[in-house]
Amino acid sequence: MNRRNFVELITLSGGAFASGTIPGFSKSMRTSSGSKDLNNSENEFSADVVIAGAGLGGFAATMAVLRNGLSVILTEETDWIGGQLTQQGLSCPDEHPWIETHGATQLYRDFRTVVREYYLRNYPLTESACNRKNLNPGDGLVSRLCFEPRVALAVMYSMLAPYLSSGKLKLLLQTKITGAEVTGNKVHALKARKTTGHKKEVFLKAPHFIDATELGDLLPLTGTEYVTGAESRNETHELHAPEKADPKNIQAFTYCLVMDYISGANYTINKPAQYDSWKNFIPNLSPSWPGKLLDLSYSNPSTLQPKNLGFSPDGASTGDTLNLWNYRRIINKENFKTGTYKGDISIINWPQNDYMTGSLIDVPEEEFKRHIENSKQLSLSLFYWLQTEVPRPDGGKGWPGLRLRGDLYGTEDGLAKYPYIRESRRIKSVFTILEEHVGKANRALVTDKESANKAADFFDSVGTGYYHIDLHPTTSGNNYIDFDSLPFQIPLGALLPVRMENLFPANKNIGTTHITNGCYRLHPVEWSIGEAVGMLISFSQIKKVSPQSIREKPVMLSDFQNFIRSQGLETQWPK
Repeated sequence: MNRRNFVELITLSGGAFASGTIPGFSKSMRTSSGSKDLNNSENEFSADVVIAGAGLGGFAATMAVLRNGLSVILTEETDWIGGQLTQQGLSCPDEHPWIETHGATQLYRDFRTVVREYYLRNYPLTESACNRKNLNPGDGLVSRLCFEPRVALAVMYSMLAPYLSSGKLKLLLQTKITGAEVTGNKVHALKARKTTGHKKEVFLKAPHFIDATELGDLLPLTGTEYVTGAESRNETHELHAPEKADPKNIQAFTYCLVMDYISGANYTINKPAQYDSWKNFIPNLSPSWPGKLLDLSYSNPSTLQPKNLGFSPDGASTGDTLNLWNYRRIINKENFKTGTYKGDISIINWPQNDYMTGSLIDVPEEEFKRHIENSKQLSLSLFYWLQTEVPRPDGGKGWPGLRLRGDLYGTEDGLAKYPYIRESRRIKSVFTILEEHVGKANRALVTDKESANKAADFFDSVGTGYYHIDLHPTTSGNNYIDFDSLPFQIPLGALLPVRMENLFPANKNIGTTHITNGCYRLHPVEWSIGEAVGMLISFSQIKKVSPQSIREKPVMLSDFQNFIRSQGLETQWPK
């Protein structure tokens, strides 16, 4: 679709999509006389589906359900939808090299197209930027599309607009799930409270529920069987699994922050309360970290050897070392007409602010809050260190012209609204994805030469994705685990709990292991998982069968796979 035709399909009043225009958006929207009333009483709401968590998986699941004529109640703890791309501040998505054409859902790729169109319509871009085939506003090194979180937020709301307007979607922001009503293998209702203001309890009822929370919060609340941390090698037979299982061995999480740089200015913040502690902190990892965490060196993820980095926000060369300023840059001022920006804008999500000294999973509330605060202090300490002490290429120290840009995050402190989560509770699933299914080296050990360079072919595939297996340092002291994977499929069996009949995962809580989570946790894969789960529920409602039975019956499974393919979900990689 060329730019001119695409723009004509978007309303000028905020970018809401015209009904039936874009494949994967409203084109397949159906009406359903049987959909639930969203407003039953003052403290009780019901819909066809209740989705907890408005991150990428929750958003994609919502879109899939809505476009097939069902109603949705969507809850979100923060005041922003969008998860990793917005409230977690990581709007430079981790994607694979083929993302522009395949290896994700059509809806995800359409979202990326509209992000670009948003800049082309609303921003004073240079002529050369306008004429680029695939505009990258930030030209960040990590992704082919780096942009502002607020732009992702605007695009996502434009996609939801017709459903919010029609009443098919009830969006409950700043709302946390606090309990559940469960009988046997079924959830009947979720209890929820506002996180601000009047904290009246409400009840959310539906035939189906989706856990798209960042930490798999619905699993313990509903009694759904789940696992945490690392499985043992004896249990999974994975090449990179540890000898002993460790349920508390969880990957680091990160509080991202966003900044720009104004040459000659001084925006030095007050010294963070924990600065002296974090400045001298040396991670206790095995294999060992090369030195202090706040330093321009780290462990090379693939070799674990010390690797030097550079940092220069003014464009000065950092030699043959990676310039961290450019790594997750979301605005390159050179893409915009002179005077639009005083400086580039970049996001900090680096090895230096990975919080590895405590977990947020299954800990008392006070401990949870303490780790959140400590993680924020680590990120602010890193920022202060960059302003005052980081070595410069010219031999000096510090860049006082660095400025926190909390306005771009919708916060006052410059930090994201929510931490970037890498690892969650995971359901005990009908099928578990192991390293032998997707890891390149492990795959070669269990297959013949012809199959060694191809990931496992799942008969029940409902999506595709790719990223190398990337595990960050952990709470139990593991250094990076980083190695090659193969372009993979998403099996339906990994989305089905072993017992619960009407609760489904749509985030990092699917049936992976600690190891395989490392390649299924990234932005487009989470989106694909959520969209597949939304399609599963939609199809089961249309056919009036249980979601579990779809996988069990070959003809029904084939019909379902044709159904999802017709709405832009890929089930196989091109040969």
